Amino acid sequence: MPFSRLNYRHLYYFWMVAKEGHLTRVAEQLHVSQSALSSQIRQLEAQMNHALFLRQGRSLQLTEVGRVVLGYADGIFALGTELVAAVAAGGGQKLQRLKVGGVANVSRNFQENFLRPVMGMEDVQLVLESGSLDELLPRLAVHKLDLVLSNRPVSADDEQPWQCRRIARQPVCLVGKPRPASRPFRFPEDLAEVKLLLPGHSSDIRTEFDMLCEQLQIKIQVFAEVDDMAMLRLLARDSGGVALLPAVVVQDELHSGVLQQYCVVPKVYENFYAISVERQFQSVVLKKLLSSTAD
Repeated sequence: MPFSRLNYRHLYYFWMVAKEGHLTRVAEQLHVSQSALSSQIRQLEAQMNHALFLRQGRSLQLTEVGRVVLGYADGIFALGTELVAAVAAGGGQKLQRLKVGGVANVSRNFQENFLRPVMGMEDVQLVLESGSLDELLPRLAVHKLDLVLSNRPVSADDEQPWQCRRIARQPVCLVGKPRPASRPFRFPEDLAEVKLLLPGHSSDIRTEFDMLCEQLQIKIQVFAEVDDMAMLRLLARDSGGVALLPAVVVQDELHSGVLQQYCVVPKVYENFYAISVERQFQSVVLKKLLSSTAD
């Protein structure tokens, strides 16, 4: 059945249920009855002449058309959020909020260095969140974040045209407690003799390092595997092991002499990416931040 006017309340109810996957919880959140909520969604389905959900027990699964509608709804309600923020900023609100999500295993030092150009600006309020990439990207998609910092890239697709740019590529090194000048670390000869602190197997650094060790035919001693760079930094400082990480992670310890860089590991790098989405009103602060970075 053709239609000329979309009922945005019906679309909003559908959007909420599609995100939650459960009628009862959404009805409680919206303070409406479950029957009223179901009725609104049925009216939207009737207007579109397509089922949007498949009922499977107590849960709801999106149909193919439902997934298409959800993609449009994400954009519509994200644009509404952006509109409110843009009008507020243009209506005399001098304070600009920059909302940045950092993937949990990205070095805090790197994030701080990246954000330094806007830190301390009187008209900028930084809002920083941490989480997994899977947790942060949905928030970016609906403009609850302006930017996500990650050490893994994402690819754009028809449903979500991510804008992903590499903002840094840093060598990876081995660091540990200072060694006597008479006993410098020899790479790769000494590699098999030390207790290694390594990123977990999900890390690109670990993958490249394992491949290098295989090429060198070196059997290593793994003392600990740590996904979180902040914890890897602490273990490098306190455990007596030798850590594999970008120097930026332990920049303060290297500067103070608590730790020593033994060597730069050949052919192993960590890449850092800034992920954003296209917006009608691009943040001036975000433009400045991205323009100050160079790959």
